[in-house]
Amino acid sequence: MDYRREIDGLRALAVLPVILFHAGFEAFGGGFVGVDIFFVISGYLITTIILAELEQGKFSIVNFYERRARRILPALFLVMLICIPFAWFWLLPSDMKDFSQSLVAVSGFASNILFWRESGYFGTAAELKPLLHTWSLAVEEQYYVIFPLFLMLFWKLGKRWMLVTLGLVFVASLVLAQWAAYAKPTAAFYLLPTRGWELLIGAFAAFYLSQANRKAFGKGLSEFGGWLGVALIIYAIFAYSNTTPFPGFYTLVPTLGTVLIILFATQQTTVGKFVGNKAFVGIGLISYSAYLWHQPLFAFAKHSSLTKPSSLVYGVLAVLAIVIAYFTWKYVEAPFRDKSKLTRKQVFSLSLIFSFTFVSVGLLGYLNSGNLWRFDDGVVKYFELKNDSDIYVWDLKKRLRKSSFNSEKIKILVIGDSNSGDLINVLNFVNLDEYLSISSLTIYAGCGNLYLNRSKFSHFIAADSLKDCAGVDDLLDDENKDLIRQADKVIFASSWSDWEVDLLEESYQNLISDYGDKFWFFGNKHLDFSPIDFIRLNGGASFPSSVLLSTDKAKINAKLRDLLGDRFVDPYLSFCEDEVCRLLSDSGDLLLYDGFHLSREGTIYFSSKLNNFIRLLKNER
Repeated sequence: MDYRREIDGLRALAVLPVILFHAGFEAFGGGFVGVDIFFVISGYLITTIILAELEQGKFSIVNFYERRARRILPALFLVMLICIPFAWFWLLPSDMKDFSQSLVAVSGFASNILFWRESGYFGTAAELKPLLHTWSLAVEEQYYVIFPLFLMLFWKLGKRWMLVTLGLVFVASLVLAQWAAYAKPTAAFYLLPTRGWELLIGAFAAFYLSQANRKAFGKGLSEFGGWLGVALIIYAIFAYSNTTPFPGFYTLVPTLGTVLIILFATQQTTVGKFVGNKAFVGIGLISYSAYLWHQPLFAFAKHSSLTKPSSLVYGVLAVLAIVIAYFTWKYVEAPFRDKSKLTRKQVFSLSLIFSFTFVSVGLLGYLNSGNLWRFDDGVVKYFELKNDSDIYVWDLKKRLRKSSFNSEKIKILVIGDSNSGDLINVLNFVNLDEYLSISSLTIYAGCGNLYLNRSKFSHFIAADSLKDCAGVDDLLDDENKDLIRQADKVIFASSWSDWEVDLLEESYQNLISDYGDKFWFFGNKHLDFSPIDFIRLNGGASFPSSVLLSTDKAKINAKLRDLLGDRFVDPYLSFCEDEVCRLLSDSGDLLLYDGFHLSREGTIYFSSKLNNFIRLLKNER
């Protein structure tokens, strides 16, 4: 196919916003759409090559995968290789275990599935994953397992039938993406069925431009169409944010913008000259390597510091990613694409060797729980405790969510986030099953544990939490209101924030008005201590026996006490004195395993300290 400068320029419009978005520059809130631009470009270029070879009767699936291996694997394997020693030095066992899993998943082009199962794309946990960005490569490679085979099989039926079939797949994928962007946002973001339509948009452009008898566009139409495409991309980059439902209909804006540039921008148009200028083309040529390098640089910068890197640091790292990308392109990408320097056999052999190596290293790290002989037994035991406790906090709460009450027992409804999970575990430990019947509703931290219409407080919810908060239990739903009505006692337990407390008086009055005076509120119990940060600084897990409480959370508890009086339970009174809080049990085990959630040992300790409160629940009805 003929070289098109504007396509390389488009790559620059794709990679720069992605890098700046991940660097945290707020102006580029929609910079993640650069990945969608890449999808369309890829769909266009690959389809153009395949169609040309099918027309000439020389398409080979082996040649196709050889080209993909030369294009994708050398730079990818280099980045993975460089990441390993940095991960070994800087990642704590839990993060190293996750990284080890990602080495295996990336080697099999399944990292999108792994990251879908682990977390969303926009959360803090995701930002710490050095290979997070490889999800898009996995989507593309999964697509290219199916797409060339489809074209080969349907070629003899003619382009019309091919286009009809692809059109049906396109519509199904887009409709599924629109539904899943709201119903299953994490799956929608990461998985091929909801992303395939983006690659197909590029494929349709290739089908159109491959027509030998198509009419050329007029100068005026080409200029208008090309600049409209640029405008759509720029709009998405600066107007979208991580709260924009993706990849549904909103994704049509940057993807159609990309297609318009592909269709209309040529070097005979001003838009083609703009997109194809030397600076954009230069960055476009190294865009793949720049994309590969930026995420590990940002992630390891976060891991190497207890505080979030500054904008200056991110800016320097972004420039560094471009610089390293140039050398990677020149000395790794370009040589491996040169068939005179490496034969097909050598390419496939090296691919298998490196894949096997990364899978082996990944399995070793995973099976060693990410430790790899780097930390003492105390650290290993701590992360075993953390992994167990992360499950323990939520396990019973999830099983009791919206469970029916036993009418012969005292009916207790516990509403809130993971802190309510702690409280449920305490109630369960004291073995009051003969007295209590417990049910639960879930309101995640920061989502507003309030008996109010959500429109009154949605503007307080952090932007990166809005999607998760959309899936919590709404206390004004009839089913949930019925549970509140049935309960003898209702306990709200959360990691309370200032804005929630400010709205709590109205919420409390609404509850009393609708259901009577049967409500209790369980306060914050955060410590000014992070075991993980302590391990980072000290290299071991010899934790202090006591630490300071969180003054910010203690002030919120004081406001709750003033508002609620004897209906408020302050956990700090159970394990703190003069702002100094007990961290370890008599046997030396952590009571709050992460600084704010109870371990099993902490559950035992708190159950003995909340006797008066538990007695009230047991005796009052």
